[in-house]
Amino acid sequence: MKLNSTTTSLNIKLVLLVLALAIASGTVFYTQNLVEKLQQKEKQVVQLYADGFEYIVNTDLTDSDLTFIFTNVIQRIDFPLILTDNSNNVNLTGIGGGIRNLEIDSTLTPEETKEFLENKIIELAKINPPIEVTHRDSIVLAKIYYGDSDLVKRLKYYPYLQIIFAILFIIIFYVGFSHVKKTEQSNIWVGMSKETAHQLGTPISSLMGWSEMLKINHKNPDKVLDTAEEINSDLERLNKIAQRFSKIGSKPELKKKNVYSTISNVVAYFERRLPQSRRNVMLSLKGNKEIESELNTELFEWVIENLIKNALDAIESKKGKISIEIIDSEKCVDIEVADNGKGIDLRKRTEVFRPGYSTKRRGWGLGLSLSKRIIEEYHRGKIIVKNSVINEGTTFKISLKK
Repeated sequence: MKLNSTTTSLNIKLVLLVLALAIASGTVFYTQNLVEKLQQKEKQVVQLYADGFEYIVNTDLTDSDLTFIFTNVIQRIDFPLILTDNSNNVNLTGIGGGIRNLEIDSTLTPEETKEFLENKIIELAKINPPIEVTHRDSIVLAKIYYGDSDLVKRLKYYPYLQIIFAILFIIIFYVGFSHVKKTEQSNIWVGMSKETAHQLGTPISSLMGWSEMLKINHKNPDKVLDTAEEINSDLERLNKIAQRFSKIGSKPELKKKNVYSTISNVVAYFERRLPQSRRNVMLSLKGNKEIESELNTELFEWVIENLIKNALDAIESKKGKISIEIIDSEKCVDIEVADNGKGIDLRKRTEVFRPGYSTKRRGWGLGLSLSKRIIEEYHRGKIIVKNSVINEGTTFKISLKK
């Protein structure tokens, strides 16, 4: 069982790692593809700017033509751009203004401004190769250096931010999952120890009482014999408890058993003890008496006991009623355990099977969790809250294969 738990934990870690890599790879690929397309668009704008510049140089245009070309081209530029001559000298007063989307400190001296622009040209050249403006005689008249727009810059960093968020999400998810798992395991261990003490407490206290009875009536053979029978009954109970706990964590052996007779043993056990508990509760069993199913008697009886105990705890009225019905459906054996207790909130129907969940002040919330595991994992069946109404009662339904 420990090996299976370790394997499951390892599989979860691998799935999380693969998921993180898939998210990271997909994000980087998609974003980089988008960035390349945007850069291509910006290059086309710069090329249009260069073509317009060449057209002006090689033809005689009026001022209105120049205004039309550069108003429609230059206004579309939203990224840093520097226009230089063939020797990389910045054209500050030429056509198009020479500099676009570049902030220059007005307090700088001409020498400092020149140095700033030279450094910026080197920086832009590393981002994109300059586009040359040539004369009809293939003479390079100017160069256009340009960088990336703010949108492209943000998109370049976007995948890395998303990867960081994805990693943080997976870490938080894993830490939270581990915390929940550890909490549940802690609840199970605490609950199991308390359940063990609870299970052993009744027969042990009973044996102590019978021991005192033997001391008192040791000279009365008839009473000694009666006491010995009761001691034997409690010893059988202790043996059954030991068998139950020994089967938790291992694969129990299932045998074809009569469902009615198996449940009737549990009902008889409670019927003998209900008067002693001073509880006015009527316990009834009805349904198909012949139907059989694959059962592990010790564990299945434990489930029925837990459901009856749960029903007893839920009953707050003076006249309690717990009814167990065995229904022969087409493919399954359905066992319904109904009570007239305080009911369960609809929003908490699935939580009642969670380890540690309990509405009792001193409960440890393990009975229904164990019952669910015994039915679903060991008997390949199903247990649900069929219906529940606040202050009217609850019905649990167990479905087993025939």
